[in-house]
Amino acid sequence: MDYRPGKDFAQEMDAGDPLREYRSRFLVPKHQNGDECIYFCGNSLGLQPKTASRYVEEILKDWETLAVEGHFRASRPWMAYHERLGEQTARLLGAKPLEVTVMNTLTVNLHLMLVSFYRPTPHRYKILMEANAFPSDRYAVKSQLRFHGYDPADALIELPLRRGEVLHRSEDIEALLEAEGGTIALVMLGGVNYYTGQVFDMERITRAAHARGCTVGFDLAHAVGNVEMKLHDWKVDFAVWCTYKYLNGGPGSTAGAFVHEKYAHTLNLPRFAGWWGHEKATRFLMPADFLPIPGAEGWQVSNQPILPLAPLRASLDIFEEAGMEKLRRKSRLLTGYLEFLVERIGEERVSIITPRDENQRGCQLSLVMKRDGQAVFKKLGERGVIGDWREPDVIRVAPAPLYNSFAEVFRFAELLEELV
Repeated sequence: MDYRPGKDFAQEMDAGDPLREYRSRFLVPKHQNGDECIYFCGNSLGLQPKTASRYVEEILKDWETLAVEGHFRASRPWMAYHERLGEQTARLLGAKPLEVTVMNTLTVNLHLMLVSFYRPTPHRYKILMEANAFPSDRYAVKSQLRFHGYDPADALIELPLRRGEVLHRSEDIEALLEAEGGTIALVMLGGVNYYTGQVFDMERITRAAHARGCTVGFDLAHAVGNVEMKLHDWKVDFAVWCTYKYLNGGPGSTAGAFVHEKYAHTLNLPRFAGWWGHEKATRFLMPADFLPIPGAEGWQVSNQPILPLAPLRASLDIFEEAGMEKLRRKSRLLTGYLEFLVERIGEERVSIITPRDENQRGCQLSLVMKRDGQAVFKKLGERGVIGDWREPDVIRVAPAPLYNSFAEVFRFAELLEELV
């Protein structure tokens, strides 16, 4: 794409955008002057779909009029409410419905997956993570290592970075796996690194790890709804994610988990069990022994929290309608346009640490502020820009294709240049 610097280019792109109407399906926060904010924080909390309140009210009404019978007689019976959401999410992940379920929260799901898929032996017990992994993942992994009697100082391997670089190279990951894979039980990476915005080559890493006998899991919190994936075809063993970022499920909304089909009928795989993961046909017969549902649903432990699922349903209906392929196409253009405009400001003032290759990033750019970063970030907020500050000097900016426009990207870059 040949980008141009003037405002007229942004207006042309918005006029020709086949997804432009979707912005009207979301509620955008207002600045104190009454204008809509420039909301570039969908990588932290997505906007509220306008249908979310109606979907929540629908459940409240069924609860009011049907009470317990709502499990079976509600307009959308609660017993199976989560199943459609799992099917919709599976399509975003390139997975089969059998492989996906919506449940719990992200770190809870990560612990449940580690129970099953981190099975250390005296010689193969290490876990490999990326540098700058999201802290909650590190806490969970370290606690699991200690639970199994290992010292994280020895058993946790952090992918090394080349001197002066902040991004991982796939060839370096392959080389490490070739050299040390015989001691690594689990490769546990973020599909998209939260800090740099780097998209890992999940297919390539999975293939290399499996060749050395390692199990592979991904935290897809910053990937789902952001980049296209084919988890089933890539043969990823498991994955977990939250739904409040790009999936717009609401603050703290119900998370999800993927377990590859090859484990669907492995009934003796160690897991923490709960009654909602029990085989559906006999669940209400209250048997003494646990028989897991085949597939990812067999990792459920408790019945679903129906009210928090309603806003997620509202957003997933929109994703289903828009289509991930079209969203990704617009995302590449929006982010590329943002990169073009930021580069015009000059690297001596602002630099980009997110990969320049559009295949190695989603819709986030991490901008390093060379001086007075927090002051600039604060002033952007005063001008109606909602982004995200990360210590020590990074502003994360995420123009989400469902509701952000080229005009907003242009205005943001204009404000940024003025302030730096």
